[in-house]
Amino acid sequence: MSYHVRAARKSLVIFTFISFKRFGGRGRRFFLPPLFFFLAIVAPSPSLKAQGSPTPDGQAKIAVTANLVLLPVRVTDASGTFVSRLKLQDFRVYEDGKLQNLTVFEDSDTPVTVGLVVDHSRSMGSKLPGVVIAVSFFAHSSNPQDEMFVVDFNDDVSIELMKGKAFSSNAKDLEAALTAVSARGRTALYDAVSEGLNHLQYGRWGKKALLVISDGGDNASHTKYSQVLAQARQSQALIYSIALLGAAGEEENPKILMRLCKDTGGVAYFPKPGERVADISKEIARDLREQYTLGYIPRKMNAADSFRKIEVKVTASDHGKVHVRTRPGYLPVAEKQSTAQSGSATR
Repeated sequence: MSYHVRAARKSLVIFTFISFKRFGGRGRRFFLPPLFFFLAIVAPSPSLKAQGSPTPDGQAKIAVTANLVLLPVRVTDASGTFVSRLKLQDFRVYEDGKLQNLTVFEDSDTPVTVGLVVDHSRSMGSKLPGVVIAVSFFAHSSNPQDEMFVVDFNDDVSIELMKGKAFSSNAKDLEAALTAVSARGRTALYDAVSEGLNHLQYGRWGKKALLVISDGGDNASHTKYSQVLAQARQSQALIYSIALLGAAGEEENPKILMRLCKDTGGVAYFPKPGERVADISKEIARDLREQYTLGYIPRKMNAADSFRKIEVKVTASDHGKVHVRTRPGYLPVAEKQSTAQSGSATR
């Protein structure tokens, strides 16, 4: 593990105790039991916020008593245009064929924690200037409340701190993090995606995604694809990718990126000759902003549970036949009972 990863993890200790804030705002609907706020996206996360009762020392405590499955759902019409203004009753969610009772519904542009996982292997050398431009456009097109971090990788994986911070929404900070490592060596793609998924748990927002920018070739990872996929299914993060394919003979395997994205509900993009990578990054930012968020509490989970298949059906008679995209399912983790404690922290 590189120095950057170790340093980032040390700095992130302060984020495990955060102030709880009440959810609100136009367009959000939460149907939650009065005594509990269910914090996890299958795997419990310290980053989601809830209202807790104060203790004598001024900190708030809240019991984590169940798991909440959150589903980012994108609905488009026959022309590919996002279908807005749908209501809770327009959605039906099935887990392993059984209809679920939705307890969370959001129809607004909610902020997201995004990991930018960028290939710095030798084969990417001539493509990195375009990557910096793409990330800048992505940052400017995102929700102002989004938070992002950068994972640079070649033979090694490094999470770059930005002015001492683990997360930033400033395009200049992100660009500097991308240029901190030169293009060299081989490609540890799976290791980088795994580290990005790990780092997502420290973000403040419940909605999480990775954007992988690479030529897709992996020849240096210790982690296997099956391990990365299982990890992604437990974290429920969306994975998007931009595959920067180049001249023949370079180590490229775009099918890897396609599989990662499809298995998590994201999209893999392959720029055509003359197509600007910056335009694609803007499209991904828009995709993340034009989503519904559905949530439900599944039946009791066991650590050894197998993959649970999810199907989302939408009734939108005014829009004809619609296309629904979400993750195909998830791997549950053991249900936990624990106490989260809040405190002030500087990000």
